[in-house]
Amino acid sequence: MRAQLARVDAVLVQALIAAALSFAHIHDIALAAGQDGWKAWAYPVSVDLLLVAAWRRLRSGEAKASGWCWFVIALAASLGANVATAGLLDLDQVPAWLRILVAGWPAVAFLGGTLLAHSTPTTPANDTELIEDQENAPEPEPEPTPEPPAQPAIEAPPAHPAVPVPTALVDHARKVATEHHTRTGTPIDTPTLRARLGVPAPMAEAIAAQL
Repeated sequence: MRAQLARVDAVLVQALIAAALSFAHIHDIALAAGQDGWKAWAYPVSVDLLLVAAWRRLRSGEAKASGWCWFVIALAASLGANVATAGLLDLDQVPAWLRILVAGWPAVAFLGGTLLAHSTPTTPANDTELIEDQENAPEPEPEPTPEPPAQPAIEAPPAHPAVPVPTALVDHARKVATEHHTRTGTPIDTPTLRARLGVPAPMAEAIAAQL
């Protein structure tokens, strides 16, 4: 942790030193070009702000061509001032072209800063086409609801064919049923009637239906 802090502190100190020197060089060039007072101090501020705005645009990944263009312009202004103050230029007799550059720099810095700070990022062509395709795509039709499987029809049990019953057997069955009801107090059921009469089940059911 301490090693990392020491590395960061060294980088910050180096950046502060470089920024202070560049700031002073640009101030000296502006002062030599006839921009005295607060105007000489405003020039290095505008150069540094343009550098920061261009660097942020490059870091954002949007409109890199514009970011690189203004970054190179601001870097050239800063680097040119550093080189010019290294003894290659007589600050007591500044050429006319340098005075013109210094006088026109505020307009250039304002234009670059405005374009970098307020330009809207362009949507990639592929993303635009994808959005248009999604908007123009027809709405999916709802899937039909599956019908429940048909239930097999329940067949009714086959009805027993009508069994002819003699009238005398029916009369006898009534007597048996009356005797059973008198003795037990309950109506006679078909199995008991069949047992008492000794007839097949279909005939017993036919007789019970007539009682």
